[in-house]
Amino acid sequence: MASTAAGKQRIPKVAKVKNKAPAEVQITAEQLLREAKERELELLPPPPQQKITDEEELNDYKLRKRKTFEDNIRKNRTVISNWIKYAQWEESLKEVQRARSIYERALDVDYRNVTLWLKYAEMEMKNRQVNHARNIWDRAITTLPRVNQFWYKYTYMEEMLGNVAGARQVFERWMEWQPEEQAWHSYINFELRYKEVERARTIYERFVIVHPDVKNWIKYARFEEKHSYFAHARKVYERAVEFFGEEHMNEHLFVAFAKFEENQKEFERVRVIYKYALDRIPKQEAQELFKNYTVFEKKFGDRRGIEDIIVSKRRFQYEEEVKANPHNYDAWFDYLRLVESDADPDTVREVYERAIANVPPIQEKRHWKRYIYLWINYALYEELEAKDPERTRQVYQACVELIPHKKFTFAKMWLLYAQFEIRQKNLPFARRALGTSIGKCPKNKLFKGYIELELQLREFDRCRKLYEKFLEFTPENCTSWIKFAELETILGDTDRARAIYELAIGQPRLDMPEVLWKSYIDFEIEQEEYEKTRNLYRRLLQRTQHVKVWISFAQFELSAGTEESLLRCRQVYEEANKTMRNCEEKEERLMLLESWRNFEEEFGTDCNKERVDKLMPDKVKKRRKLKAEDGSDAGWEEYYDYIFPEDAANQPNLKLLAMAKLWKKQQQENEAEEMDPDKDIDESES
Repeated sequence: MASTAAGKQRIPKVAKVKNKAPAEVQITAEQLLREAKERELELLPPPPQQKITDEEELNDYKLRKRKTFEDNIRKNRTVISNWIKYAQWEESLKEVQRARSIYERALDVDYRNVTLWLKYAEMEMKNRQVNHARNIWDRAITTLPRVNQFWYKYTYMEEMLGNVAGARQVFERWMEWQPEEQAWHSYINFELRYKEVERARTIYERFVIVHPDVKNWIKYARFEEKHSYFAHARKVYERAVEFFGEEHMNEHLFVAFAKFEENQKEFERVRVIYKYALDRIPKQEAQELFKNYTVFEKKFGDRRGIEDIIVSKRRFQYEEEVKANPHNYDAWFDYLRLVESDADPDTVREVYERAIANVPPIQEKRHWKRYIYLWINYALYEELEAKDPERTRQVYQACVELIPHKKFTFAKMWLLYAQFEIRQKNLPFARRALGTSIGKCPKNKLFKGYIELELQLREFDRCRKLYEKFLEFTPENCTSWIKFAELETILGDTDRARAIYELAIGQPRLDMPEVLWKSYIDFEIEQEEYEKTRNLYRRLLQRTQHVKVWISFAQFELSAGTEESLLRCRQVYEEANKTMRNCEEKEERLMLLESWRNFEEEFGTDCNKERVDKLMPDKVKKRRKLKAEDGSDAGWEEYYDYIFPEDAANQPNLKLLAMAKLWKKQQQENEAEEMDPDKDIDESES
């Protein structure tokens, strides 16, 4: 039954909320807290005031209070605030000895606590226990020498007590630890308060060694300037510049130095300082320096000085560029142009030497093309500006020794060297230079330059030898053969000139054979050797049947000035026309016929003109298929073809073409008659 009753135990029903609408007045947690604050429900009433009336009650109060402090300390010895409160309470009761004991116990617990030492020393000073305070400060600075607050308060106490020597002694002990900059300034200000300038200077000397910053050197110099020791101040600035050297130069130091000299009216010194600094400090680190230098020159300088500033600034920029990329020869050119315009020769030479020292790392001519102009400009500067021929010669010689002649050379360098020696009236040196160049690295330009030199000197035998060497070097050079022959012609030796031409046209390979043959033919025409000229044309026609050769041959016969000129000219045209019937280039054949027709119109009879006109071809438009590279069809192309009457294969085509033309003409006449019927009426009436 019990189990049945237990099984039938019902779970209580959840209470149903009949009204789920929000209440009219909403109560928030914030409101509850506000009401609790207003009613002060959590505040306890203050304890009743206790009035001590006799010594026994006082002792009892002290005992209870000390017991409380001791209990707090016993609970957590490391909480220094409990010790300090305990000691301050004892101090308030004038129990200095007890307070001192508490501080000592606290120091045994944590001697590194700065506040504990400060409170302890302040208590002793407040109670005028000077020796005790000194003892505490001594222990503090010995235990924690890096806590600057101890030193500051210790020195301040000694100074307030009038113990200047003691304060100085404390400062000296402090300086042995090489503290931060402010500590040194405090020591210096302390000495200055008592007019000890010499002592302050000694401290500054030690200070700038311990903290060698630019600002500290400047402060030292300004200290000397402030006390009217101007020579000492200048010496400090000079020592600072020497101390930092060129590796650690700072623009602020030089700006301060320049302003000091400006105040002393030493304007030349100022200018020297600025220029010295600008020549050595990188551009991006000298913006303030440039600005101050510009202001100075505007105030005290002239136009030349301002221009010097601009030049210095540009020089700075170029220095940075060439340092960043020593092989940037364009930057070197700009830099050298600037230096040449405003610098002494030694400075210019120094920059040139630095520039030419950057030899291209790869022995390829394209890398040397810009570099070689550095040498050329250097040599021209030495010759034209510096007026030093010996140095110019050394520059040229060094350059030609540097160039790797086995791989490539620069003919312009050899020619400039030779021209320089000629200007110096030193012909053997010039010939030696050009001879060396031809021996080491023969080039067309070198041969031409050497030959031109000897021609100007009228050394024709030397010219012949040079031409022979030249033609041995490049036998295919038609221009050289022509020049050699022209030389012999000018000298009146036509047989030698003709022999040279014969050798030239017999060469197996020529670069411009048509120019050579034309020159040979013109030579024979000038000599009025018409038969030899005809033979030349015939020999040339055996090699080439070009239309221009035939036309030139015909024009030669026409200009021969003999009685048979016209007949010979016509025969040449007829022969050319027969020869070119099998020519595939129909435009060339047409060109020949047009030239022939022009000749007949000027010199021929009507019969001859009609004969040539009958030989003229008809122009026909045709179409042909185009093929792409892959063989596929690429469409159709229109082109013009020429049909010559003389071609037997083209006779049927010509008949068909003539009939087509006749039919087209009749069609046009019929259309004209239909368009103009009045014309027929007028004709009938008439």
